[in-house]
Amino acid sequence: MTLTAEKTNVEQQAIDAKKAAKTLSMLSTEDKNEALHTVASVLEAEYETILQANEKDLNKGREKGYDEAFMDRLSLSKERIYEFAQGLREVADLEDPTGLVKSDWNLENGLNVQQVTVPLGVIGMIYEARPNVTVDATGLALKSGNAIVLKGGSSALSSNQVIVEVMHRGLEKTKIPKDAVQFIASTDRSATQELFTMKEHIDVLIPRGGGSLIQAVVNNATVPVLETGVGNCHIYIDKAADVEKALNILVNAKTDRPAVCNAAETVIIHKEWLDANKDQLIATFNEHDITPHGDEYAVSILPGAIPAGEEDWANEYLSKHIAVKTVTDVTEAVEHIETYGTKHSEAIVTEDHTAAKTFLGLVDAAAVYHNASTRFTDGSALGFGAEIGISTQKLHARGPMGLPALTTVKYQMTGTGQIR
Repeated sequence: MTLTAEKTNVEQQAIDAKKAAKTLSMLSTEDKNEALHTVASVLEAEYETILQANEKDLNKGREKGYDEAFMDRLSLSKERIYEFAQGLREVADLEDPTGLVKSDWNLENGLNVQQVTVPLGVIGMIYEARPNVTVDATGLALKSGNAIVLKGGSSALSSNQVIVEVMHRGLEKTKIPKDAVQFIASTDRSATQELFTMKEHIDVLIPRGGGSLIQAVVNNATVPVLETGVGNCHIYIDKAADVEKALNILVNAKTDRPAVCNAAETVIIHKEWLDANKDQLIATFNEHDITPHGDEYAVSILPGAIPAGEEDWANEYLSKHIAVKTVTDVTEAVEHIETYGTKHSEAIVTEDHTAAKTFLGLVDAAAVYHNASTRFTDGSALGFGAEIGISTQKLHARGPMGLPALTTVKYQMTGTGQIR
């Protein structure tokens, strides 16, 4: 029987997930780790099945004319499947975030108080064309003792559905009930709307995708939301920036994977640096097929630059196009980021430590960098094994969300008969 036939009612899936979460929360770290290793091995063993399903999604994408960036996010390969299977093993190797005593004290009456980390319960994950999220989110949820209800985009429906079926086959060999991982296969928008409002079954919603998806969840959900953000990320090249270092960082941040949220979309350049190094910058843009959209001064310096409009400063290009803003000092750079940034990742390249300190202190973002690429705002790159998203809000979690972000605390009191 297929997953679609088994599960047609979103509420029943959420109820099943909540029941499974109770069982999962009582399992040992060893039980959870063993399950993640088992699922990883099954994913690798059945990679061809997953690729066949992915090809169906890719064919539909080609028919609908999806752009290159979208197809890159949608596409799987044997190597990518092995990478996210390895990600599960890396999550298994991390410290269990639950059951940790964060504080412990005794009251004057002898009552012992402990603040202990516990799972959130049931996570609702709403995301777009990234089949790897299905595995990453599941691994993080299970390791942190949470059940998960997955609602992927229709463009990756075949891939996601088969990935979950494969993971279920793996979980059947473990102590984790397969109902701890639910996938809503319906493409009906009402299924998503239903997920938005099931406060009695879902403990938190995490949207991951474009700005319209995230805002739809934030604006319509009655379930608490851990908001992830789009990435209009900036690289500021200060007048004291090392030329080779600046160009290497810019190229990596823009071209390594242009379609991801931690890629740079705007380069802010000090006018003095631009005047002194325009030939190297032009050569770099040409070598890497980067198309600049510049302000008036940048257009006068950079051959072929497209005059930038207001929309360019806020645009998440997700391609090899980049906005170029010229400034006269670090304060002006910070002001530009304050106006157009999305509080995701921002970087300064400079050998002036005073300028770096000013930038790192004033820029309001989840991740700030000095002399490094914004591409490091990633759970796996920071040693989290995987991430469930990058939070651009300030409450509960901020930045790449790994295992600790999927826990909350419980106060446990032990007494000897105390009354108040």
